Amino acid sequence: MQKLKDQLKEIIVRDLKLQGIEPAGIEDDAPLFEEGLGLDSLDAVELVVLVQKHFGVQIEDMDEGQAAFKSINTLAEFIDARR
Repeated sequence: MQKLKDQLKEIIVRDLKLQGIEPAGIEDDAPLFEEGLGLDSLDAVELVVLVQKHFGVQIEDMDEGQAAFKSINTLAEFIDARR
């Protein structure tokens, strides 16, 4: 599971082009949106595409996405349960 979390951090920083953030500096339970990494709604759309592209897991609707995108931990658990 840690390998998946590390992979997610790398993908988020690289593909969302986050400036000044290192993957290793992202806490597993830190919020991805607002006060955490500061992602916004456009980033959420991109994240849905990235999860599909890299892991073959589809996020069906906004409610599912909100639950999955709370933190690296919740996203890793979501992907792991659906692979």
